[in-house]
Amino acid sequence: MSLRDRLESISQDSATVQVIHKREPAAAVEHQEVKTRIHQRLLERLDLAAMESMAPEQLSNEIGILVERLLAEEPLVINDVERRSLVRDIQHEMLGLGPLEPLLADPTISDILVNTHARVFVERHGQLQLTDVRFSDEAHLMRIIDKIVSRVGRRIDESSPMVDARLPDGSRVNAVIPPVSVDGPLLSIRRFSVVPLTMADVVTNKTLTPEMARILEGLARAKVNILISGGTGGGKTTLLNIISGFIPVTERIVTIEDAAELQLQQPHVVRLETRPPNIEGRGEITQRALVRNALRMRPDRIILGEVRGAEAMDMLQAMNTGHEGSMATIHANTPRDSLSRLENMVSMAGFNLPPKAARQQISSAITVILQIARLTDGKRKLVSMQEITGMEGDIITMQEIWSFRQSGVGPDGSVQGQFAATGIRPKFIDRLRNYGVMLDDAVFDASRTYA
Repeated sequence: MSLRDRLESISQDSATVQVIHKREPAAAVEHQEVKTRIHQRLLERLDLAAMESMAPEQLSNEIGILVERLLAEEPLVINDVERRSLVRDIQHEMLGLGPLEPLLADPTISDILVNTHARVFVERHGQLQLTDVRFSDEAHLMRIIDKIVSRVGRRIDESSPMVDARLPDGSRVNAVIPPVSVDGPLLSIRRFSVVPLTMADVVTNKTLTPEMARILEGLARAKVNILISGGTGGGKTTLLNIISGFIPVTERIVTIEDAAELQLQQPHVVRLETRPPNIEGRGEITQRALVRNALRMRPDRIILGEVRGAEAMDMLQAMNTGHEGSMATIHANTPRDSLSRLENMVSMAGFNLPPKAARQQISSAITVILQIARLTDGKRKLVSMQEITGMEGDIITMQEIWSFRQSGVGPDGSVQGQFAATGIRPKFIDRLRNYGVMLDDAVFDASRTYA
């Protein structure tokens, strides 16, 4: 979108001021009216041709200077705080995502949930909170959504009313518009830290214990295939990102995602992203096609952001044919459920494998399943670490290595419980030793517990 288009779209918000009058305080209405006047006068003053060639920082400064001058010409009595607020709001509308910019700048916010233009929620420390952020009307919100999705070459309209996208910082975006959403446009943004979380961070947050962290580091270094299971918002992608940080820098990694959000720090990372069909229904590139293509790119490891369909079969075959140390996430409530889901996904590939054959593929490909969950107090915990040990008849056998056992809920609503090993010595210990990863037997001592 050109600078002129952005400016003209901003001026269109003036038509909605009368709607806002009915439900917002007088101060907010006056703020909107002043902003609308400044927008219109700004259009007359700007040298658009010159500003198109400016860097974003320089352009932001120039707009700020012009807005200050226009405010000085207005017969207004406003304090410094109101003046700075007007300048900032106009800069955000023109160069950023409007009312969302202050939320995106807040590092304590992990999710931004826009439930139509009039209600915006955020998640802080695992708890949802209603904010005072508002959009002018549905058209204003739609312009912000269009700006987000157009940056990554995607579209959203009545014929395609749902879209997945991402922000430049890797944050995941989902938008839904009418007729699918009954009350108006909906926007969800899953934030990602500017500085990615490390294993030390999740240990400090008590998502897992130092002993569990040493095991996960060893699994990554020893090229053990890992499946991370959990519910929506449980922290699957964050944990995957952290574990992948232990992959040696000498290895070539290929990541495959619906919307690229992994933040791997290794120097040799190739990132692939799916593409939806165009307006003619053509040009779609699925995860399955990307997994197949990744096998031709000489990967040492393949990391699948989320397995959700027929690509499960190609992923299992890759894990079974030399691409050890691969990782993926899956939506499931328990480790056993994740295996059932994988089996169903394999059947979607159209190979008509007998159930036992599909389970054999799964049991030979995946070694460890990590179950992560968001508890009722909003905290994330690695609630189970299980090892797949093989087959007994038609059943995949597993043994739990570590677990979190909830014992109750405190007066403040916080979940109480303990981490503890089960006392079982896993089979993958020998593999870790072959790769030079030595774990003390005390790591698996069932008599030691951690709150």
